[in-house]
Amino acid sequence: MADRTTRRAAVLGSPISHSLSPALHEAAYRSLGLSGWSYTAIEMAEPGLAGFVEGLDASWRGLSLTMPLKEVAFDVAAESSQLARDARSINTLVRRPDGAWVGHNTDVHGIVAALRSVDHGGAARVIGAGATARSAVLALRSMGVARVEVAARRPDAARTLADLAQHLGLRARPVPLTEWASSPPPLIVSTVPAGAGPPLARSATAMRGITLFDVVYAPWPSPLAAAVETAGGRVVSGLEMLLHQAARQVEIFTGGSPDVDAMRAAVGSAP
Repeated sequence: MADRTTRRAAVLGSPISHSLSPALHEAAYRSLGLSGWSYTAIEMAEPGLAGFVEGLDASWRGLSLTMPLKEVAFDVAAESSQLARDARSINTLVRRPDGAWVGHNTDVHGIVAALRSVDHGGAARVIGAGATARSAVLALRSMGVARVEVAARRPDAARTLADLAQHLGLRARPVPLTEWASSPPPLIVSTVPAGAGPPLARSATAMRGITLFDVVYAPWPSPLAAAVETAGGRVVSGLEMLLHQAARQVEIFTGGSPDVDAMRAAVGSAP
């Protein structure tokens, strides 16, 4: 007989109305036969997170966090995984039996899974320097990338992320954002929001042999991805990262391994 005990989870962030996470998680629960689980999307800005989490009853088992909550989540987590601490980014909160919340980072897993077939040649360039960019650096390290360049709007933020990469054992340096497309390495990872893409797209020339992984998945192709593809490069949608990080979240929430193909079918190709 199916277990119909109510267990609740949700994705929190702002803006959140576009999120595909509910479709992914609901498909995962169906694939596991978890009829008592539900998953919703909740608009949430940083100031409201602590009060919201404090007010959750025992039916709540997990929370997925997106922008802008991945750093403030440390304030509500009783403990966090080493990976989350290294990235200084929590995108997953799971409730312990004693009611306290534990922070995890599944973005790193999602990026690695999205890029498993990419030949990076040991070098990559990261565009952006926020929470997702830090996860990208950790993912690149686990993939065997040895040299990382960081291009970001704020030079001090790019320097800070390059310093983190060096601390993690990589050879790293910042480069001006205006030079993101100059002498590109085999792999470029863009972690900037969709609105920042069009100015970058104008510089996307001579991309043959280059792979761009763009964390943006809607609309797809993003202006940046479209420009890179037109210039002869290969592109990978952020939908792959979203899919695999969600699957890992489901494992953390439920203890079961969901059917990733069923999850992919639930959202189709990137909108």
